Amino acid sequence: MESEKKQILLTNDDGIRSPGLWAAAGALSEIGFVQVVAPRDQFSGAGRSLPSTSDGTISIETVKVNGKEWQVYSVGGSPAQTVMHGVLEITPHKPDLIVSGINYGENIGEGVTASGTVGAALQGAAMGIPALAVSLETAEEHHLSYSDEIEFSCAAHITKKFARLLLSHALPPDVHVLKLDIPAEADLDTPWQVTRLAMENYFEQLAVKQRDWSMPGRIGYRRRLDMEGLAPGTDMHALVTERVISVTPLSLDMTARVDLRAFEQQLRQASAG
Repeated sequence: MESEKKQILLTNDDGIRSPGLWAAAGALSEIGFVQVVAPRDQFSGAGRSLPSTSDGTISIETVKVNGKEWQVYSVGGSPAQTVMHGVLEITPHKPDLIVSGINYGENIGEGVTASGTVGAALQGAAMGIPALAVSLETAEEHHLSYSDEIEFSCAAHITKKFARLLLSHALPPDVHVLKLDIPAEADLDTPWQVTRLAMENYFEQLAVKQRDWSMPGRIGYRRRLDMEGLAPGTDMHALVTERVISVTPLSLDMTARVDLRAFEQQLRQASAG
């Protein structure tokens, strides 16, 4: 019975129509019951935001996955809000796993907190559910697209592999999300490596071209032009230099890794001076 299967809530930040979402759905259905609850709209770059402007409407849609008709849910909200609606309103039982992706474009380095893909996974983790965030390296022109030029089958297989691991083995206490970043040319033999976040910007922000400030404008971005000297052991080095799958354990605990008592003493001494 489906109720006896492991329950997986699948979401993304690219929206309900993303081919990456459906590639993941097909693969994950082989290891559990997959409930798809995804944003109605494109929400890349939303992080873990909870916009007050989201309407929270939920629409039931029917799509074909692996030749079968699935009932899925489209939510008027950010990726994090979508997870909240999914867990609190849609899934009959608390999911065993949250999977977010497969994203058009890698999420590595200091900018990872801006990722809606990661944000959805963090929201699931905050609700006490193990979470997996999966991103596939793509060219920038595809980041906001539903391009059929991108092949997701290998990334879907990798997603299934790590989802199975999370369903069968508990994460250590301080690991709440696994972040996967997959090279564009990865195949089933591509090795993976556990990494830490690179303390470097991977995408550089670009100013809006000269314009009247009263007119709409969007800050752009591009990959760093200089990729030399990336720190070994980081997600950036694994993906960019070694061309392997980066597996980064993330924690909800964002407290800086300092001696808190020594830091307090330092602050007190500074404030008394």
